[in-house]
Amino acid sequence: MRPVVIAHRGASGHLPEHTLQAKALAYAMGADYLEQDIVATRDDRLVVLHDIHLDRVTDVAAKFPQRARGDGRYYVRDFELDELLTLTVHERTDARGRQAFPQRTAWDGAEFRIHTLERELALAALLPERAGRAVGIYPEIKSPAWHREEGVDITALVLRTLSGYGYDTPESPAYLQCFDARELRRIRHELGSKLKLVQLIGEDHWDPEDTGFAAMRTAEGIDRLAATVDGIGPWVNQLYRVAGNDGRPIPGELTELAHASGLVVHPYTFRRDALPPGFDTFESLLQFFTHEIPVDGLFTDFPGEVMKILRRIF
Repeated sequence: MRPVVIAHRGASGHLPEHTLQAKALAYAMGADYLEQDIVATRDDRLVVLHDIHLDRVTDVAAKFPQRARGDGRYYVRDFELDELLTLTVHERTDARGRQAFPQRTAWDGAEFRIHTLERELALAALLPERAGRAVGIYPEIKSPAWHREEGVDITALVLRTLSGYGYDTPESPAYLQCFDARELRRIRHELGSKLKLVQLIGEDHWDPEDTGFAAMRTAEGIDRLAATVDGIGPWVNQLYRVAGNDGRPIPGELTELAHASGLVVHPYTFRRDALPPGFDTFESLLQFFTHEIPVDGLFTDFPGEVMKILRRIF
């Protein structure tokens, strides 16, 4: 069985990430799930953006030059929804203002906008009605501990919003993901959510907080996760190693450990313009991660290309 294809921030290899246009294109390309990263505004509205910051993907510095915090960053939490809706979304840039993926279309002058979680959920409901093919959602709660420090329980808002659109049972076409293991335990064991949950796994040095990602990737760690979540979302590089002599990719044990504990494995992120070490082509990457390492799903910026390749190899 082929893995499910999760559109990472939409068809973000083709259109600016987390725009409605990127989500509609991802659906048209055949994606099984559309991802939503979720951040809260100053007036406690939920918007779909990858970061708690605005400056790498919008023109906020030009429109609101006096609204940066002391670190020079512009935070979603410092703006009301009406203000955010005036911003233009562009291709992601780095700290120096250079396009993060230079080969992608810049879309200068195009009118891409921020939107609310509710609007995206409405789109996800409308697409199957109009096109006749089901699609799931894959929301991520961003920085829940930081949001609590900012005075909002983003998790409660997300769960309430998802339930209002019918996403509240194990059978719902949805996975709810988060990097924060404590928050996932809270979602399951305190808030009582029955949604399918996924523990995202990064590297400990990515975050100054005590994340414990390395411990999660052990047999004991996977067993502990299985008491709470239904799957893991590891960084793709964590599932294999590169042989020293010839550079061949060698499967690791994490996928096998997860499957033994009944967890699905949905690694991130498969990009044709940013291949991980050991792979020369996008197709060889997908071949390895479907046959040598049989993942259950994959996050990709290029859902159309992934679907074409998977049709050939399955």
